[in-house]
Amino acid sequence: MAFIYKRATLADINILTETRIEVLRAANQLSDAIDMSEVQRETFNYYQKALCDGSHIAYLVFDGERFIGAGGVSFFQVMPTYHNPSGNKAYIMNMYTKPAYRRRGIAGKTLDMLVHDIKSKGITAISLEATAMGRPLYEKYGFIRMKDEMELPG
Repeated sequence: MAFIYKRATLADINILTETRIEVLRAANQLSDAIDMSEVQRETFNYYQKALCDGSHIAYLVFDGERFIGAGGVSFFQVMPTYHNPSGNKAYIMNMYTKPAYRRRGIAGKTLDMLVHDIKSKGITAISLEATAMGRPLYEKYGFIRMKDEMELPG
């Protein structure tokens, strides 16, 4: 059976929100005992706004009726630079495939769909944060590690 790839709409807000919490728990190794209610509420609010104004797109993947994966991209703008005169950027996030479906090309196809959508908007500045598990996929796709970026911890 072929997997079904669907561009998410507001009607999918609950599955998007639940998936985001699942991704955060997995990526940060958080137990189910950790309270994520505030993050869940803010994630719902984020999707409600961003899906409507176009600052976020996402794809959901199904095996029949069963949800098996997702991926999304947030669009934002920074000041123009020599290498990015428009200042438009895309940040790929929330890439996830259910464990039983991994290594079947689902994340690769989702990534390809997201990159296609990003490039169709004329955006060439694309970044993401990779887990150890996801890094080989992104490197194979052509993403490279950044050496000059820094972050100030909260």
